[in-house]
Amino acid sequence: MKQKPEVSIIISTYNSVEWLKKTLWGYAYQDFKDFEIVIADDGSGAETKQAIAQLSPLFDRPIIHVWHEDIGFRKTIILNKAVEACSAEYILMSDGDCIPKANFVQVHLKHKEPGYFLSGGYFKLPMPISQAITQEDIKKQHCFDLKWLKAQGLNNSIKNKKLSAGTFESKFLNLVTPTKPTWNGHNASGWKQDILAVNGFDERMQYGGEDRELGERLFNKGLKSKQIRYSAVCVHLDHARGYVKEEMLVKNAVIRKETKLQRKTYTAFGIKKNS
Repeated sequence: MKQKPEVSIIISTYNSVEWLKKTLWGYAYQDFKDFEIVIADDGSGAETKQAIAQLSPLFDRPIIHVWHEDIGFRKTIILNKAVEACSAEYILMSDGDCIPKANFVQVHLKHKEPGYFLSGGYFKLPMPISQAITQEDIKKQHCFDLKWLKAQGLNNSIKNKKLSAGTFESKFLNLVTPTKPTWNGHNASGWKQDILAVNGFDERMQYGGEDRELGERLFNKGLKSKQIRYSAVCVHLDHARGYVKEEMLVKNAVIRKETKLQRKTYTAFGIKKNS
């Protein structure tokens, strides 16, 4: 085994053990295996730690569990700690409620390029299907099969193209989609040196656009982005968002506006702190 993995995969989580297990099973069944997983844990309890220890043997490298005390929503802080813990030169970020398709990591690595970051999306599942998915369904990729999903009650939608598009159709859809290729915390990848150059996430930010703001500083730094939302597929497991508060959204909007107007490339509130 090489000393450094080809890619470090940061997965954020907070007290959502069953969803995290399903997410990790998705990575255990990846076609490409040369990666490390870094869990960015915003203060979960002992059950999460036990689950990570239980599933770690499924991977070639031990899972790195980056944790801090639960004193409120501090996702940007734990993500920055996770970035520092990554040993690979390339970082893929996702969430602990997003099950990756078997070629997910491979697609990200295929499209990586100096001077760019990659922007993916997700396919949102309703709660009954989210709960119904088993480890075997993930291993056999049932949860990405429209026929299986419809048998579980999935409705018809134009969004189903994310799952049904073949290689050539997905390339075409990536080109014509009106969705901008932003840094999306549930499905994005880029070079560690670029993330460090803009000083990671702005730790003043809580929920609401904190990932986009990182991407906006990368753009201001001169990076470009590639759209891979129809190629790098993950399914998003449903959950409540009781942690979202209006004041978080307002505060984050002010910071993002400042980043845009001042064309900021660096945050003083990131990985490195001003003394």
